[in-house]
Amino acid sequence: MRTLQFSARVATASRVEVGSTLTGRVLQVVVTEGAQVKGGDVLVRLGSDELQAALAQNQASERQAAARLAGLRSTGRSAAQAGVAQAESVLVAAQAELQRTQDLVAQGFLSQARLDEVRRTVAVAQAQLDSARAQRAANAEPGTDVAQAQAQLALASAARAAAEARLGEAVIAAPADARVLARMVEPGQIVQPGRALLSLALAGPLQLVAQVDERYLEQLQPGQQASVLADAYPTQRLTARVLSIAPVVDAQRGAIEVKFSLPQPLPSFLREDMTVSVEVETARRERALVVPVDALRGVESADASVWLARDGRVEARKVRLGLRTLDAAEILDGLGAGELVLIGPSPRPGLRVRADTRATVWPLAGKGTKDDPGSAMTNAMGR
Repeated sequence: MRTLQFSARVATASRVEVGSTLTGRVLQVVVTEGAQVKGGDVLVRLGSDELQAALAQNQASERQAAARLAGLRSTGRSAAQAGVAQAESVLVAAQAELQRTQDLVAQGFLSQARLDEVRRTVAVAQAQLDSARAQRAANAEPGTDVAQAQAQLALASAARAAAEARLGEAVIAAPADARVLARMVEPGQIVQPGRALLSLALAGPLQLVAQVDERYLEQLQPGQQASVLADAYPTQRLTARVLSIAPVVDAQRGAIEVKFSLPQPLPSFLREDMTVSVEVETARRERALVVPVDALRGVESADASVWLARDGRVEARKVRLGLRTLDAAEILDGLGAGELVLIGPSPRPGLRVRADTRATVWPLAGKGTKDDPGSAMTNAMGR
């Protein structure tokens, strides 16, 4: 069996930091660290006197705009209609006077100057009628005055809505069901946008998150089983599975993030950010031929080999490798059980050699038993 050992931390699937979108003074912090909150629960309250005053001002402006629009649609239209009727009657009277004046001028009773004056009166009456009709049209539903009043009302309503939104932002609420992990604010503090006030772990299943050396990426696959042990609770071992492997490698650390799912229900002792030890079974062999990595020669090239002590001389033998760890390698072909492999510095192939078998501690044939050093090939990281 080949395993990979490393450290991981307990984490929720989603963690958020809650802050303010306003600059203001904190009046009250409702929650404490460790508290469970529901979505919409109040977390922090900011001072809102200035925001309330701004809202009242915008509400008054909205009412004023609404009253002006209503006035145009009621009394304004009545007055415009009355103005048109009055201008029409004045024009009719002026036109009648013009007709009489023309007759009297023709008979020689009035001068031409009088006729010109009456004509000017008719022109003025006609202009007044045109103006009254234009005012009536402006006060109609598609008219310019009504459209302008509607636009002013829309602007006032938008300003009122913005003021209400700003006032609502003075109360910071939980975005979803969560647990408070950290509280970084106290009453009386001045807060600004962009500063985190609370750290929340959103409700959801706990996971294990580990940073694994990229050298072991080939050994990991989603679904692999892992054994988990917390140092604080050494007798309570858990079983986990590889949930996902990050698509990118952290270039600075040369590590890749691996997430593990935990069984349900979870034990009560697990805490956010708790460090645990994880051992992942990456491969298993019922029977394997294993040699120490120190016995391999030319591993960097395409063909690996080992040096044997055979008939009192050093013999080079090419081998085909299987599973590998930092300490051991599986031999698939090229070597048999019971053959004497040389470890460390030794004479070159063809030279005579006398091997010290007392230094041999690695059996070549793994039996898969607990006491067999060749049966478990373990890569340990950060242990």
